[in-house]
Amino acid sequence: MLSPDQSVASVVLDHSECAEVFKRHRIDFCCRGDASLQAAATERGVKVDALIDELLLAVTQRNGARVTDPRELTTPDLIALIVSRHHDYLRRALPFVRGLAAKVSRVHADHNPKLRDLDAAVAELSDVLLPHIDDEEETLFPRLTEMEVAPAATSKLVDEMVAEHLDVSRLLERARAAAEDFTVPDWACTSYRTLFSELRNMEADIFTHVHLENHVLRPRFAASPPEAPQAMASGSPS
Repeated sequence: MLSPDQSVASVVLDHSECAEVFKRHRIDFCCRGDASLQAAATERGVKVDALIDELLLAVTQRNGARVTDPRELTTPDLIALIVSRHHDYLRRALPFVRGLAAKVSRVHADHNPKLRDLDAAVAELSDVLLPHIDDEEETLFPRLTEMEVAPAATSKLVDEMVAEHLDVSRLLERARAAAEDFTVPDWACTSYRTLFSELRNMEADIFTHVHLENHVLRPRFAASPPEAPQAMASGSPS
């Protein structure tokens, strides 16, 4: 059973299939995953009982074998998963999406001026994320795999990681707003359609990536619990 007081992040940790329900309602389960189901439902204008019914339906209709619970992984294995599945993906995807955003803006911004802001948001996202994941792999992750209990200095690095994730979340919200929730107009060319498809996929991957770091990795080393979540912005994941 699920309770209105249960956190959004804990629901995804217990039932990964519920992430799709939260995406559908644009409920942030990573950077604001400490919000309760009641708070998240209220913020998005959804009745909490209806939201819980959808979540329970997703659990009962889950297809295939249950995926490995990331909480059961050792810290080195969890970090290896984050790097191979999410960091490597970003290193491939971000340069491609950045170039595509620039091209679509250059060709179609006179028709849709919001594409200029989308181009700028994608460029800034790339400038923020690529150094961020490099720093994690070069500085933070080695320290986490070398010690079972993190000293204060390492705990500070973990908290800084979470703070940088909030910047990423804001950029994703800005990109989604500029892309009008990834709505593709009838007149869109192949590049335009590809850009929006890639952005939607990248957003979903980043939210899963940040969820693992914030709610599985961080609690193993953080000196204090995460701060209470702020009110969710309108550009949460879809």
